[in-house]
Amino acid sequence: MPVFDCANLIRNSRSEYPNPFRYFPCMSSALFSDLFLELTESAPFPWQQALYDRLLCSEPPSMADLPTGIGKTSVVAIWLIVLLTHPDRVPRRLVYVVNRRTVVDQTSAEVERIRERLKANPELNAKLTALCAVPVDEPLALSTLRGQFADNREWCADPARPAVIVGTVDMIGSGLLFSRYTCGFKTRPHHAAFLGQDVLLVHDEAHLEPAFQKLLDSIVDEQKSCGDAMPLHVLQLTATARDSGKPFTLTPADEEHEVVRQRLSARKHLRLSAIEDEKPASLAAKLSELALARRDSGRAILIFARTVDAVQKVASALESEKLPHEVLTGTMRGMEREGLIKRPILSRFLPPSSRPEGAQPPREGTCYLVATSAGEVGVNLSADDLICDLSTYESMAQRFGRVNRFGLLTDTVVEVVHPATFKNTDPDDSKFDPMEAARQLTLDLLRQLNEDASPAALRKLDADERAKAFSPLPTIRPATDILFDAWAMTSISELLPGRPPIAHYLHGEAEWQPPDTQIAWRSEVETITGELAKIYDPEELLGEYPLKPQELLRSPSYRVREELAQIVKRLGDDKAATLCPWLVANDGKVSRSYSLAELVEKDNEALLHNATLLLAPTHGGLSERGLLDGKAAAPEKPLTLDVSDILAGPAMRVRVKSASEDVPAEHACLRLKLFIDTLIQNEDLSEAEEETSKTRYWLWLEAKKAVGADSMENTTAVYLDKHVADVVSHARNIVAKLSLSASLGRSVILAAQLHDLGKRRRHWQHGIGNYDKAECFAKSGKHPITGKKLRPRPGLNPYRHEFGSLLDVSFPSQHKESDADLLREFAALSDEGKDIVLHLVAAHHGRARPHFPMSPADETFDPESDYEAAQKAAAEVPQRFARLQRRFGRWGLAYLESLLRAADYAASAEIEPLPLTHHA
Repeated sequence: MPVFDCANLIRNSRSEYPNPFRYFPCMSSALFSDLFLELTESAPFPWQQALYDRLLCSEPPSMADLPTGIGKTSVVAIWLIVLLTHPDRVPRRLVYVVNRRTVVDQTSAEVERIRERLKANPELNAKLTALCAVPVDEPLALSTLRGQFADNREWCADPARPAVIVGTVDMIGSGLLFSRYTCGFKTRPHHAAFLGQDVLLVHDEAHLEPAFQKLLDSIVDEQKSCGDAMPLHVLQLTATARDSGKPFTLTPADEEHEVVRQRLSARKHLRLSAIEDEKPASLAAKLSELALARRDSGRAILIFARTVDAVQKVASALESEKLPHEVLTGTMRGMEREGLIKRPILSRFLPPSSRPEGAQPPREGTCYLVATSAGEVGVNLSADDLICDLSTYESMAQRFGRVNRFGLLTDTVVEVVHPATFKNTDPDDSKFDPMEAARQLTLDLLRQLNEDASPAALRKLDADERAKAFSPLPTIRPATDILFDAWAMTSISELLPGRPPIAHYLHGEAEWQPPDTQIAWRSEVETITGELAKIYDPEELLGEYPLKPQELLRSPSYRVREELAQIVKRLGDDKAATLCPWLVANDGKVSRSYSLAELVEKDNEALLHNATLLLAPTHGGLSERGLLDGKAAAPEKPLTLDVSDILAGPAMRVRVKSASEDVPAEHACLRLKLFIDTLIQNEDLSEAEEETSKTRYWLWLEAKKAVGADSMENTTAVYLDKHVADVVSHARNIVAKLSLSASLGRSVILAAQLHDLGKRRRHWQHGIGNYDKAECFAKSGKHPITGKKLRPRPGLNPYRHEFGSLLDVSFPSQHKESDADLLREFAALSDEGKDIVLHLVAAHHGRARPHFPMSPADETFDPESDYEAAQKAAAEVPQRFARLQRRFGRWGLAYLESLLRAADYAASAEIEPLPLTHHA
């Protein structure tokens, strides 16, 4: 039966049969198989059909234990097929969380291919488009770890839009906890809402992050107890589960399936090689010896080592013999990592279906890939042979899964180098080393395999014995309701007692896992200095132009300090003491208080722990391979180290220097996000400064249809009435597409109608450069009639228009006659309905969670209102926040706020609303 004949039969039968699959089981199988084949170009395995059936019945499993090489990432396609056929059965967004060690993001590549296949099928695309509330060219939003879709945030623009978000534990975990790294406080609740509501969260390789899994379990439990309307559902996905319970796994039909059976029984001959001395030099020498012995084999040889030092030593040995090789570590910068996967050697290790677009042809003959644990996760590697040192069981299982992955070879060899004896493995010994004890237990298990390292042989090992050989659990801090309350108060930016940093809740604490530091190079570090940094707040600038994956590298903090010392030595003490890098804490706070010379002091290393360090391009420090290398001088054109621009796709963004505030003609396809006047304090320019003024303005540009930013500059000024009308229309569409209750939907729409009343204040209009009392604008820009530029006035006192709107709605004496009908409608609402409207109005730019800040400036100021009324309204804001959070839950309330914020974003991006007839 053709796919869409089957789909029509389903539609036509619903009136008579509420669940047609119960009466026509063959329909489920046929429809799913056809759609799966179309989206993935592969026929489904039995377990994939079984998972589809579970999702179709709104009964997703909480854990799936599936061996490597069986297509775990197809969970995305399965979810999408249910969304296409029965959109009410699954959440609107799928969040796929990968381990932070992931350097080759295979999941993103798979999802990108699925989206391309959707584009080729107008009927399937139309089904997804019908779910969207805001017009888009691509109905399936996609945010990935790399490439043009990297962390583009298009998923948070429309709550009704289907979306796949691929992120690391740090990206997604910080977002869920209202603390999204690289975001300012204004957008953090928005991200928490869209990651924590109406979401199926797939935690891939969950066994590697037990602390994060515990946190997810706590969030799920908390949402259930709070009665969140669209609670988070979590699916643990693993090939080596720590828990020996009864997860969703392969079916008996899979065991008989020809392809599955071939992969499960893939021939992998295991050899164990003991060495007396496992010191880095000795271990690297043994690994190199085994690698060099295969130099004439013509094979693709994968080499794993636990430490970066060992990897580098093995790579040096191969380099000295001029043997073709690549190095894959988690310490590479994203930009260079993306280039690596397109090179001939990496192509050799990837099946054709996993090679990225533009990849070079595979290298022929013998070649090597030398990797740390970064190569164990998130990538579809399939080597011919494997050489590695001994790690814990879960790591070894992952490594074995990266050789002869598809069972196509019969002569694959796996060579494991292990210590002849182990030290400190007695639990009663004061020097007991739990990691060494786990490695010894792993070796015992490997000896039980009788030289067979196939997935089938691994699955036969005793589950409890396997669990004992896992790496020790970190110390896991429990996340409590009190902590969730503290993290949700995002408008309090100061240190708050009882609100700890979130890093340990994401990863736990383990002595054998030293803290990391992220590094990026940004031009603003050397541009925004001195008085400019007082006008253009570095924290807000990073919120406007967030760090992207291609900019970042990660390395242990102790190693970062060592490399910074090399930079100081290369630059000289004087230069290293003048230009201060930006030190970004996990809460987004930016410190410019420490010079490079100070950061390299041993006592200051803790400042680097779990932080992000932004260096100036002139600092240098990046090797050609994309590794932190303090001896590497800045390139001839230092600004090339700043790779923050994205030159294609929906997240396109560019920064250029110009003599004018206007968007240059060559960038007419972009809009102005913000501009920085680098000479803002210079009244009278000297001749030299006049020359400099040709690059006076630093323009930050982004794609015109980009949404999700908290602020933006418009090319043409937008009338307030037009903006509000568009926001209301978008809000109506969002309410309709999400099928909200009539009362809740009305509150959201009424909040949209009232949210910008405070922009009518002459004080606010003067702030955007409008001095004409006869006109009222919502956005600055060129006057739509005269063409004259409305120039915002920087440094104006801290009046917040949303607080003015709150006052106008709260107190009848504040409103104008034109508002009478709306305010009568507001007065007719229930007390809860009024609370919702007032809170959405107050919070639509991130304030009122729980209050309007009074430091460093008092944001409860309103030049046109009674002081006592303003103070009363300000005092009610946190009380209302607490009431609504108890009623809707922390993530539920943030989600309600985001409905209005999404409508406001869409209108600000000048996206014309869908016609009201599209509500059906």
